[in-house]
Amino acid sequence: MYPENIIAKFQEQFSKEASLVVRAPGRINLIGEHTDYNDGFVLPAAIDKAIYFAISPREDENCNVYAYDLKSSDTFSISTIQKSDKSWANYLIGVVDELQKAGQKIKGFDLVFGGDIPLGAGVSSSAAVETGLAFALNQLYNLGLETMQMVKIGKAAENNFVGVNCGIMDQFASMFGKKDAVIRLDCRSLEYQHFPLSLPNHTVILCNSGVKHSLGDSEYNTRRLECEEGLSILSGIYPNVKSFRDLTLTMVEEAKTSLSENVYKRCVYVVGEIDRVIVACEALEQNDLATFGKKMYETHDGLQHNYAVSCEELDFLVDETREDDAVVGSRMMGGGFGGCSINIVEKSKAEAFLLRIKKAYQAKYQKDLVTYTVALTNGTEIV
Repeated sequence: MYPENIIAKFQEQFSKEASLVVRAPGRINLIGEHTDYNDGFVLPAAIDKAIYFAISPREDENCNVYAYDLKSSDTFSISTIQKSDKSWANYLIGVVDELQKAGQKIKGFDLVFGGDIPLGAGVSSSAAVETGLAFALNQLYNLGLETMQMVKIGKAAENNFVGVNCGIMDQFASMFGKKDAVIRLDCRSLEYQHFPLSLPNHTVILCNSGVKHSLGDSEYNTRRLECEEGLSILSGIYPNVKSFRDLTLTMVEEAKTSLSENVYKRCVYVVGEIDRVIVACEALEQNDLATFGKKMYETHDGLQHNYAVSCEELDFLVDETREDDAVVGSRMMGGGFGGCSINIVEKSKAEAFLLRIKKAYQAKYQKDLVTYTVALTNGTEIV
């Protein structure tokens, strides 16, 4: 289906063949949640659900873009950058804007894009759109950008033009992904390292709760403020502390009386989660999937009780796996208040697991549980 239908649509739309076809994957995050804006580590991977781009250069300044899955088109000029009333187009316009701000010389282009990244499942379709276009234009116009520069352009497009205050993880994973590996990204220094996660006998399954609670955005901002408040108080007590990376749980415990209950809980979670990513990576190097799975459960418990960003449906999905010997680890994934749980499941028992959890979810919430089985793949590349 993809990318053949994108290529065919390009030919139909523009009566010519595409010069270039690019694949930009979505991402999962195995462990390290809400640590990106706290100078911690994250452990994402690119997945085999992607956005595909069929693109050709133009001699003028016009950009004709078609969103295949939305059956919607838009046109804009690189010389008069302004917001589109079509929200999807702003992710593309933002990338063009950031490239030009960085002094890159490009012309217009014809583009058809679309793919099989599930929308609203928290696997970052927006980052794939941004990194895919940055990569395609870099190829098309020989801009000579390094991978990290394209990652930063994608993030800046979302921050500055779309207006979403995201961290760098999503764009980073979409660009730097590697087959059968996860990436430990240090969000303070942007240093990174790939760790092997080949799963010959296991598979990664996302269970989409199908809910998106409206308090997500405001609560996300509140968590960021609570973390800033906690760090400010703790660095006043411990002069050597510059970020959460410099703290231990013992230090947070000793300073407990100086923190409000909520701020104390947020700090306990963040310091614990930074440590969990390090331990989880050591487990991967030892091929110790059981310890890795245990850390996933610990992350969920922390997100549920200390960071308070889970919701009833996600807790239900994770609790349903705790006594299932087919499941190595499970947790909520993403910002919270809805979205998916991520599960590592034995391949031979995956079908039975899916039948059981779908039945349980339907019985509890009278709602069909949508699931996705994903594999770890390479990052953004030419098809």
